[in-house]
Amino acid sequence: MSSLLRIATAGSVDDGKSTLIGRLLHDTKSIFEDQLSAIEKTSLARGDEQTDLALLTDGLRAEREQGITIDVAHRYFATPRRKFVIADTPGHIQYTRNMVTGASTANLALLLVDARKGVLEQTRRHALLSSLLRVPHLILCVNKMDLVDYDEDVYDEIREEFTSFAAKLEITDLGFVPISALGGDNVVERSTNMPWFEGQPLLGQLEDVHIASDRNLLDNRLPVQTVIRPMSAEHPDYRGYAGSVVGGIFKQGDEVMVLPSRKTSTISRIDTPNGAVAQAFPPMAVTMLLDDELDVSRGDMICRPTNQPTANRSFEATLCWFDETSSLRTGVAYQLKHTTRWMTAEVETLRYRLDVDTLHRELGVETLEVNDIGRVAIHATSPLFFDEYRLNRTTGSFILVDPATDLTVAAGMIIGAAGEATVATTEVVVADNVTFHPSHLSREERWKALGTSGATIWMTGLSGSGKSTIATAVEHTLVSSGRSTYMLDGDNLRHGLNAGLGFSEADRAENVRRVGEVAKLLADAGTVSIVSLVSPFKDARDRVRAAHEEAGIPFYEVFVDTPLEECERRDPKGLYAKARAGEIKDLTGVGSPYEAPESPELTTDPDLESAVREILGLLG
Repeated sequence: MSSLLRIATAGSVDDGKSTLIGRLLHDTKSIFEDQLSAIEKTSLARGDEQTDLALLTDGLRAEREQGITIDVAHRYFATPRRKFVIADTPGHIQYTRNMVTGASTANLALLLVDARKGVLEQTRRHALLSSLLRVPHLILCVNKMDLVDYDEDVYDEIREEFTSFAAKLEITDLGFVPISALGGDNVVERSTNMPWFEGQPLLGQLEDVHIASDRNLLDNRLPVQTVIRPMSAEHPDYRGYAGSVVGGIFKQGDEVMVLPSRKTSTISRIDTPNGAVAQAFPPMAVTMLLDDELDVSRGDMICRPTNQPTANRSFEATLCWFDETSSLRTGVAYQLKHTTRWMTAEVETLRYRLDVDTLHRELGVETLEVNDIGRVAIHATSPLFFDEYRLNRTTGSFILVDPATDLTVAAGMIIGAAGEATVATTEVVVADNVTFHPSHLSREERWKALGTSGATIWMTGLSGSGKSTIATAVEHTLVSSGRSTYMLDGDNLRHGLNAGLGFSEADRAENVRRVGEVAKLLADAGTVSIVSLVSPFKDARDRVRAAHEEAGIPFYEVFVDTPLEECERRDPKGLYAKARAGEIKDLTGVGSPYEAPESPELTTDPDLESAVREILGLLG
């Protein structure tokens, strides 16, 4: 049986998404003659020089008139090796919500770039959305190569630029192909116009992409859709619990638990439309029969007793606002649908709005408008049985419905339970009975007595970029010259000061905050603090900078700009190998994003001698 690959197209306006889909359908002989005849006539009537294959997907009248995609169109085709479902999503900024809808169930994103224009703002936006939606595979199609004379240098430049940007995102599998959707170059067949490209044409890559390992086969999850009781003479005692398996592998004889009752039983049989099976796995639709008669109803969750989802009323989530007629209101009751359950819930807090163009977090915002994406805290009237979205896209997602209009106003991706996902943007609260005790020495007096001044050099970059090597060399040079210096290395501090912190977004932010406070204290005492810390999030680094500026202490941000590929090649701690093998879930650059500094005091490469010289130059 051939597998099904769900594809979402993305990219900026006029990059050729609809034309590419039309070309795939046409060249795989997946359209009927009357369909082809109809679009040929339409193309002729419009005065087009050749048949416009984009008409196969642009079905709305407004789309055909404007030559753009507005709604999400789904098209189906198959080859002897695989079946495909393609969601043609809009490229316009105002249809970001449609992109979210189309990519939410996709195995792979096809991101198109016009070879003449290169990587645009909307290209980066859709790459970020694909990353947020945990689309496991992404292929960048550099389209319209015919309009740049099939120039290899143009393709290489776009590939390098996008690879650098993608290193900041959570993209685990990235591929590239130069194409001309209009002419069919490298779409289904290899192009004779680009002999320099040695990779597979697009269809070959789509047929070969491995998706079996994308499914979560560890965490057994079956949301109950309905209870089947035929009450017939043939099946007088039949009681089955029907639903789609969304995680793990269920086998006959397995012990299972039903939530929320927490009652346990054993699987006696697993039925499908084609008869009984010995085991069930995602995305199979099954009816499960148990040895014991338990009280199970729609909305319950069947799992393993030793591997249960999180059960919590309060959780943190990334929310994309869909509705054009309303905006997000905190403290207002919405209907929340999670798997097969409905309940009432409210958004308690809007933490921040994400600028999907710059990856920055906008703090202090009060609402989300259509197409906005933000982080929120939600409280529901009943517990949800969920997993983090990064682990399970079904049990980790939900929608919000406005009960007054019955409109789906938002879709969300769960980050974690509120108690486990303390938000990095929360301010530090100081107890009322704690009083700051000032020193009798001023900073100027202390620095004058020491004959030196303090400062913080904050070195950020990917793991393996060379930060610690450079920091060690700078520390040695400064100490040798008689200047008080101390290096604060991220790994070293996690053995002591930060030993209790993990690698969640909140813990990483707290890690940065603590290191920043220590660095500030050392600098205040007249020591040059050299911090070597990945510190992936810009807002966390900015808060450290702001604390130093408020205290009047010099702060220099140094970005060690080593490409992800080079960091992976070095892999001094073996972290990237473990991340690619699935042993580490949140390694920055692979499973978690890295937000590169925009305006650091210094951007340097890993060349040790020049980096040390440049950093010393900051101190004068």
